[in-house]
Amino acid sequence: MPQRLRYATLLLLTSQLVAPAVLAQNAPAPAAPPPAATSTTATQPDTAAAPAEQTQEAEISAPGGGADAEDIVVVGRNIPNFVRATPQIVSVLSSADIARTGEGDIAGALTRVTGLSVVGGGFVFVRGLGDRYSSSLLNGSPLPSPEPLRRSVPLDIFPTAIVGSAVVQKTYSANYPGEFGGGIINLTTKAIPDKNFVSAGASISADTVTTSELGYTYYGGGADWIGYDDKTRSVPGFIRNAPQGSGIIPVEQVAQLSNARTTLLQRNNQLPANWSGEISGGSVYDLGTGRLGVIGSVSVSNTFRTRSTTQQDSVSANGAIRNDYQTLITDNRIVANALVGVGYEWDENKIRWTNVYIHDTLKQGRASVSDNYNNFSGLRFQQNTSWFERQLIETQLVGEFKPIDDFSVDVRGAYANSKRNAPYERQFDYLCVARPQGLTVSQTSANDAGGKQCDGVYQVNQRFSPFASIIFSELEENLWSGQADLAYKLPTDRPFTVSAGYYYSDTQRTSTRLQFNYQLNTGGGTAIGYPYNLYRPDYLLSPDVLNNACPLVGTGSCTVQLQFVTPQGAYEYDALLRTHAGYVQAEAEATDGVRATIGVRYETADERVTPILSPTRRLKNDYFLPAATLTWNFAADMQLRASASKTISRPQFRELAPQQFRDPDSDRLFFGNPNLVDTKLYNLEGRYEWFYARDQRVTLGGFYKRIDNPIEQVGFYPGSDDRLQTGFTNLPSATLYGGEFEVQKFFPLDFLNSDFFATRRLLAIANYTYSKSKINASDTCVPNPADVSATLRLNGCAAGFGFASSLFRSDAPLTGQSDHLVNLQLGIEDTKSLSAATLLFNYASERVTNRGPLNLGGGSFQPDIIEKPGIRLDLVVRQGFDLIGGRFELKAEARNLTGTQYQERQTFDGGNVVFINRYKQGRIFSLGLSTTF
Repeated sequence: MPQRLRYATLLLLTSQLVAPAVLAQNAPAPAAPPPAATSTTATQPDTAAAPAEQTQEAEISAPGGGADAEDIVVVGRNIPNFVRATPQIVSVLSSADIARTGEGDIAGALTRVTGLSVVGGGFVFVRGLGDRYSSSLLNGSPLPSPEPLRRSVPLDIFPTAIVGSAVVQKTYSANYPGEFGGGIINLTTKAIPDKNFVSAGASISADTVTTSELGYTYYGGGADWIGYDDKTRSVPGFIRNAPQGSGIIPVEQVAQLSNARTTLLQRNNQLPANWSGEISGGSVYDLGTGRLGVIGSVSVSNTFRTRSTTQQDSVSANGAIRNDYQTLITDNRIVANALVGVGYEWDENKIRWTNVYIHDTLKQGRASVSDNYNNFSGLRFQQNTSWFERQLIETQLVGEFKPIDDFSVDVRGAYANSKRNAPYERQFDYLCVARPQGLTVSQTSANDAGGKQCDGVYQVNQRFSPFASIIFSELEENLWSGQADLAYKLPTDRPFTVSAGYYYSDTQRTSTRLQFNYQLNTGGGTAIGYPYNLYRPDYLLSPDVLNNACPLVGTGSCTVQLQFVTPQGAYEYDALLRTHAGYVQAEAEATDGVRATIGVRYETADERVTPILSPTRRLKNDYFLPAATLTWNFAADMQLRASASKTISRPQFRELAPQQFRDPDSDRLFFGNPNLVDTKLYNLEGRYEWFYARDQRVTLGGFYKRIDNPIEQVGFYPGSDDRLQTGFTNLPSATLYGGEFEVQKFFPLDFLNSDFFATRRLLAIANYTYSKSKINASDTCVPNPADVSATLRLNGCAAGFGFASSLFRSDAPLTGQSDHLVNLQLGIEDTKSLSAATLLFNYASERVTNRGPLNLGGGSFQPDIIEKPGIRLDLVVRQGFDLIGGRFELKAEARNLTGTQYQERQTFDGGNVVFINRYKQGRIFSLGLSTTF
């Protein structure tokens, strides 16, 4: 169906919900929504994109005392300091590198790093391994995620203005936490500015699919445009207390819930442009023998995105479509960030106190129409309104000391609190039925959905009970962490450093999800009577209908109530993860140019998930995790590295908890599995590095991983009337192997004998990653993701388990893994001033997002669900100029010039294709201006 026709279809479907203005005159209508605003991220002040000759080393704060790189590496004089200082395989993004990409958030900048891909709008995958195998640190301390469905933090919430550097370490070393699969991403915030400054910036952007086009919004509260609820969505006590009572909310209390502001989906035919703004400043003072620095940053962005998507599913072996929806989803995302940092440095010592606040809100309106659902040929209309408010606060204190020349001490302590609040998730279902007697054609709207005509009217109906539902969910997590690291350089002929450390973390989470269905107090499937069943949602839940839902039965004798329907033990859970770890590590120059690092980490953890009124699921394990890296610096500009290690990955709280959540990005339901166990990884890696000139390099590497009990996402269908859901299981094992290539080269243009080109150069950066993974689906019992209640016995396995061979396909790739990742940057830049134009190319080949789905009826499985990221082409132009005593930067961006269509699909034997999600992605054009004084 053409996009415009899909839009028109949804418009007509919305208009066909007969407003009581026809049936009950002079009913008050809700106020129209205020003009909404939107965002890309703010154009950042250029404190880091100085001419190349003045580029400084990236500032990096990471756990573990380091040795003196100048002593250890005696021949590597052309190798950049940080790369030379670390024995591990790393990729470093300095603030200059980040600025070159023009990305406003750190997730976008990291897509340019070899082997990295960003999935789901901010979750970074290293070499195709899922986000559970990638850890995020801030100044060396762990970050909790505000997302209940993820282990890692969505890095697109970090604006590049507050990030001084990003280091991706792909090989494990014992000073890092043992949960290390693909890599560690360590963000270092800016601490002490070089000089006093004040900077501000703003940008505006347009999306060709969204801006000035049709979208679905709802009013909400008066402060929605800045991402905060003004108590419109306050949750009353009788909702929170419903599980402790009968579970029935009587009509008197139902009428007290927020109604029109959170139920009425409205058409906005001209969605506004996206915008963002940022202001930051810093001061530095001489204090005693050192320097004291203060830095602060505040930014806000408001972005709209509309997706007109096809959503299908099938429960058959040949791909016959069971549900076929055309869905229009409008996301309004508002992100606010603040950073306050204080740093003091003297001699070779530094103290930094960093405070980060991130508030990320998604306001979503969704409308779906289907002419084929559950093999029923009628028309069904479904609408959803949602509000997902997420918040992260972290304060951390870091001390990096060198009391004597050969001894260093690092001490880190942090507290982080993350919250997620999603009140008033509403859903309403309407069916196309014959016109009730007495209702004229003029009181209905003809519509065309998928070539089908609704000759009747849309009305709520009990066929798909419930006709309406409302969900309230909250999550809060607290994370305390501390680490102390010591390093001592032994007085030996050759450099030899011994380091040791202790790490502690305590994570505690509470999560609740309360789902209620609207129903009649008469029971027996009695439908809401005419004319109320024709009302749009806000009038349907008005006091008149709630108190008189069946007028033919008698006033007040048939009312609407709320029924708590979440299963016992699944509506709330508490979770705990307490970790103690210690490590020892030795780093030495074995012979001229040969550097060896070997260490072992002992880590013990107690992980518990306790659903209310259900037994605790506990994983208490301890591990010895060895790691060794050998670096041979055989020439002044070349070196070889080899690494071997063992690491782990624990199930996330959400993967263990029997609680359902909807992911607003994939628009899919997720459900945990308490039978999961830890994953073990065995890692090998080798790499050749050639730094043939300043800031220029060629690298070539290879890697191999054996993974025992990897955790995979699996699709399944829980019931005949339900859409596809996602669960989790352990597979017996998997392997991942591949190679990486990267080159960075500058081409001076002064040979052109032109004043314009005298200081300019061409830039070419290219990297390619090939990776291949295979899962092993042997006759080993694994958790059945569709039977978390442990009732089924499959193939002789215990209840809740089944043979992997009967559930999955051997040699299929791991979820999230693309065989090919390609990044290319081509640009021209001035080495003496800020003037640059960069063309950025990104390609990721197809990858699996979900195993299965399981076809429970036949005990077999369907083809995997495949995502096609495709090609992305961006252009970033930056120009600096001086005006009225300030330094200004003008930045123009053109993103996704290819307009690549998003696809997530299944391909069945015989050629049938089922599109789980398919929609057009817009081209985004933005213009920003920033200044620094």
